[in-house]
Amino acid sequence: MAVNLDELPLPDELPVIPDGWHYESLGDLVEERGLSYGIVQPGSETTDGVPIVRVNNIRNGRIDTTDMLKVGADIEAKFRRSRLRGGEVLLTLVGTPGEVAIVPDNLRDWNVARAVGVIPVRKDPGSLWVSICLRSAFIQHCIRTWATTTVQATFNLRDLAKLPIPIPPIDTREAIGAVLGALDDKIELNRRMNATLEAMARALFQSWFVDFDPVRAKLDGRPAALAPATSALFPEDFQDSPLGHIPKGWETGSILRQADLLSGGTPKTDVPAYWNGDVPWASAKDVSQCGEAFLVSTERTITKRGLEESSTKIIPANATVVVSRGATTGRLTMFGHAMAMNQTCYGLRSKVGASFALFCNTRHFIERLVQGGHGSIFDTITTSTFEATDVLLAPKEVLLAFDRQVTPLFQQVHANLHQSRTLATLRDTLLPKLLSGELSVENLQN
Repeated sequence: MAVNLDELPLPDELPVIPDGWHYESLGDLVEERGLSYGIVQPGSETTDGVPIVRVNNIRNGRIDTTDMLKVGADIEAKFRRSRLRGGEVLLTLVGTPGEVAIVPDNLRDWNVARAVGVIPVRKDPGSLWVSICLRSAFIQHCIRTWATTTVQATFNLRDLAKLPIPIPPIDTREAIGAVLGALDDKIELNRRMNATLEAMARALFQSWFVDFDPVRAKLDGRPAALAPATSALFPEDFQDSPLGHIPKGWETGSILRQADLLSGGTPKTDVPAYWNGDVPWASAKDVSQCGEAFLVSTERTITKRGLEESSTKIIPANATVVVSRGATTGRLTMFGHAMAMNQTCYGLRSKVGASFALFCNTRHFIERLVQGGHGSIFDTITTSTFEATDVLLAPKEVLLAFDRQVTPLFQQVHANLHQSRTLATLRDTLLPKLLSGELSVENLQN
């Protein structure tokens, strides 16, 4: 059923759509079970329950399943309507409304949290088309405008059902979906490639610095499967340490023996001259939501004046950056290029020139650091916390050898991230032009 735009609180200037297109309300495009949101009170977290998708799991058009909350099956059973079957469109409703993702088939029988809306789109027009429209600037504007902000931004199902979705002829819809879908597919392929590359780097770190495979091979009289020069860097025996058996001659101690600790700051927010410049400025939100080995873009930027007249400073490329306070304490990434950051993060810069070894080592010990020595969870990491760390400190020559091995892997990760960012920019540029008819698929093909 076509939607009456005059009945909706839309902007004064509506997007023009080509002849032969029409608008329909989102509520008229869903399956019989209708729109829903998920579990209101999940109860205590369990390790063997049903995974539920939360707002923080939906980012960059996909569902990140690396940090899933699980709830008891008895609680989940009360919310069958929002139980996922695969193929639905998810839209975040609370906190940061407007994040969109399509549910892959392997998440069938999972569920969602209260802050996530489930949109079971009919086969015609299909989930891909609706997800494309929901990401458009016009619909995102509607979501931001209609959301209530009494405590935090909240978009309700009633207004979700009213969202006007442009419906072109099916051949046009499929052509646009193919173009934009191809860009999304390449971005997803890059993400998967990066996950494989990072796993290779982690596996090598595990072998050298956790399992000590080269040392054990020498003890057993086996070849270490390393180049002779690299194999010669590892001893032939172990010694006792506060961390257990470690290679002979290696040490343990504070990570600050091998890394400089860097801090950030925030220019005054009431001085416009400090903001929206050319200097990327990373916040805890940027770092915690990155989900990649490198952070290559930030939500906000500052000016050179803002940099010079505040306590923030430039953190070098490849520095490891850790969230130091709040609910996401301990999340970390590397800066893909030099940028500033605020005071909710700490940076670690290798003193020996082995940035990737430092990143892998920090990722290895960070959970133990956050948990603390007595099982209590730190919600703040301080300079003293880093000073008190007791971690494995391998010799400089071994760390540099590790970096030589993994540098090509991380360089490819970095290149893939930049390519994906370029593709996402292209997609977001094409989207409004294709939906308005300003640009046709035929134009792209010619």
